[in-house]
Amino acid sequence: MYAHPKLPSFRLDGKTALVTGASRGIGMACASALAQAGARVTVAARSRLDLELVCRAIASAGGDAQALILDVTDSERVNSAVIERGPFNILVNSAGCNNPRPMVDVEDRDIDEILTLNVKSTFYMCRAVARGLLQVGQSGSIINISSQMGHVGSHGRTVYCASKHAIEGMTKSLAWELGPQQIRVNTVCPTFIETALTEEMFKRPGFREWVTSKIALNRVGQIEEVMGAIVFLASDASSLMTGSALMLDGGWTAA
Repeated sequence: MYAHPKLPSFRLDGKTALVTGASRGIGMACASALAQAGARVTVAARSRLDLELVCRAIASAGGDAQALILDVTDSERVNSAVIERGPFNILVNSAGCNNPRPMVDVEDRDIDEILTLNVKSTFYMCRAVARGLLQVGQSGSIINISSQMGHVGSHGRTVYCASKHAIEGMTKSLAWELGPQQIRVNTVCPTFIETALTEEMFKRPGFREWVTSKIALNRVGQIEEVMGAIVFLASDASSLMTGSALMLDGGWTAA
């Protein structure tokens, strides 16, 4: 008898998820997506008030979320929080920052801030969550929010591009280290998304026109357009995918 293949599930019922940078923007959308797919989500950021609002919104939509006040640049606090709240089957590293300016105007504190939050904190989170999964022998999915700028260069974004290229390399290496334990590690690489972080950028004369000229779809992205990719990478639907970059760039890197 012919065995008809069954579509893998995109559902995350019974899974636990941790999302950093979850108080707004892409991180908030990731947390909401995971909760809507059935995961029990812990939303992490430094602002208690913002996290409480996110948890309230997720609960009103029928989801399950709890807040975790966390400075992801503090490795000891990261370790203790993951031990206390984990293990987590899903990790989304969305905390990050950018401060665009010409390289000759970049100050040391800019370098330290961007590399600490974008790179070091991602490593801290991956390490802590992987340790928790390995201790209990569970599989998992780690999703690092990278950027199209992890695959190209751009004027005024030298340090940011360096940080996202680092995330791509880290992800590939972690995929090989953790693959035998069935812990998958991938990146999501959005183009410019309409968020509070990019709002000021889009107010600059000509900036939106420059961005859309680089995007084949001729428009910037919306946070809802990141949500499906997150659920896909977190679920069994992507069970053979690790060490990969999922491009959500509207065609930017296809040029």
